[in-house]
Amino acid sequence: MKFMKLGSKPDTFQSDGKFVKYAVSDLDSDVTIIVDEVTFYLHKFPLLSKSNRMQRLVFQASEETTDEITILDIPGGHKAFEVCAKFCYGMTVTLNAYNITAVRCAAEYLEMTEDVDRGNLIYKIEVFLNSGIFRSWKDSIIMFQTTKSLLPWSEDLKLVGRCIDSVSAKILVDPETITWSYTHNRKLSGPDTIVEYHREKREENVIPKDWWVEDVCELEIDMFKRVMSAVKSSGRLNNGVIGEALRYYVARWLPESMESLTSEASSNKHLVETVVFLLPRVNRAMSYSACSFLLKLLKVSILVGVDEMVKEDLVENVSLKLHEASVKDLLIHEVELVHRIVDKFMADEKRVSEDDRYKEFVLGNGILLSVGRLIDAYLAHNRNLTLSSFIELSELIPESARPIHDGLYKAIDTFLKEHPELTKSEKKRLCGLMDVRKLTSDASTHAAQNERLPLRVVVQVLYFEQLRANHSPVGSVAASSHSPLPPVKKTEEKVEEEATKKKVELSKKSRGSKSTRSGGGAQLMPSRSRRIFEKIWPGKGESSYKSSEVSSGSSQSPPAKSSSSSSRRRRHSIS
Repeated sequence: MKFMKLGSKPDTFQSDGKFVKYAVSDLDSDVTIIVDEVTFYLHKFPLLSKSNRMQRLVFQASEETTDEITILDIPGGHKAFEVCAKFCYGMTVTLNAYNITAVRCAAEYLEMTEDVDRGNLIYKIEVFLNSGIFRSWKDSIIMFQTTKSLLPWSEDLKLVGRCIDSVSAKILVDPETITWSYTHNRKLSGPDTIVEYHREKREENVIPKDWWVEDVCELEIDMFKRVMSAVKSSGRLNNGVIGEALRYYVARWLPESMESLTSEASSNKHLVETVVFLLPRVNRAMSYSACSFLLKLLKVSILVGVDEMVKEDLVENVSLKLHEASVKDLLIHEVELVHRIVDKFMADEKRVSEDDRYKEFVLGNGILLSVGRLIDAYLAHNRNLTLSSFIELSELIPESARPIHDGLYKAIDTFLKEHPELTKSEKKRLCGLMDVRKLTSDASTHAAQNERLPLRVVVQVLYFEQLRANHSPVGSVAASSHSPLPPVKKTEEKVEEEATKKKVELSKKSRGSKSTRSGGGAQLMPSRSRRIFEKIWPGKGESSYKSSEVSSGSSQSPPAKSSSSSSRRRRHSIS
């Protein structure tokens, strides 16, 4: 820290108790000055030789035949007055970043200018400010912090603006040219804090671009806002670094507990609104990854009751970076808010101009797929969804965002598991969201055995699994994804009834076939699914079943039926 010593005489000010001070001298005191609750017994001559205001006050007191002067409104109070008085006596005083604002304001109040005496206090302070304080990073910040308690004097004397200029100018310098000390020892936030702050490992001798963040984040919120506004307006600082500072400030000052957040809602509301005001304008092409921070900030903004416009700004920013969000981040919000965010994201997709279409296609296709996967995962993990909210949110995702429906199938299956009370019509509505032609082999295999799915869906799954097995490489959905859905003429109730009548017979066949294949063959379909498939397409189911047995090398097989008969039945069943 830089400091400046003024004067050469020893300090002879002494105290008599807590509220009385006097200057030791061979001469008796001839003026009494009361500042706040402290009484100073001093001498007129040294004071009048340096201060225009003291000249007027002493003159007024003499007219009133008193030697007592009361000063109630001097900035910096009795401590700042004492420094000014000692300077008048020529005693040694020390100025530094902690007291220079108060002394400068007090000197202005006392009118200690050059027209009274050359080399007066104001002049000497200005020299020290320019040559010392404002050349130092930490001194500039310390002095800036002292200006708040001295408003409006510090603002009127442009001390606040000069501090802001000094701090912001140093933030914008090339890190490689930095020679001053700074604080940079941030620790990772814990897993339960509002903001997770991730810090990259840095080489020892390399100065990071965010070297200034910790020191600036010690500022009170309004001061922080003014510095960050100056930095942003320059246009010279990367948005990612600005976002880093905002993340750290929120982690530094917002309480982690829900109780503290709401009990101090007014101050926390002001902090959140200020941070949102300072947020860099988000766009999808930015490398600055902020969605997790934005979603958590949005949650806090709701808890502390920020203005609706502030929340709307956050929702807009989140929607632009939605492809970078995690399911964990979305789950902290109500589904209605998630719906709004996704709706804004999709609306923004439609607003892309023709001029940007090619660029957006190259960049945006992956973004759209990411959002599709994210929402499917959110639907699968949110246990508080109603049927209508599930369907409405799912329908916001366009087909282009879901080339494969495995994620949607998982979400539907989870919802069915959580809501066994659903009626058949409700299950039909839910499963109608899914296109079974877009399931992979693994998902189809699972769906074919899924007792929770409506029978019609299982039939469709088996049909397209058969198409895939006959015409496509294993695991491909390309051949069947554009095929028409199979016409199922029998009602589900009829199929279930017929399946129940022959349950015993089919179970025996299944057991017999299983024992026949025990030599190492693989079963193509589970017994329930095969029974359903054989009832709708008897030829296909049996043919495929026998084909599996032959390929496995089994020594026995069920009695063969004529291919023409099988073919006729197959044509009849799907026509």
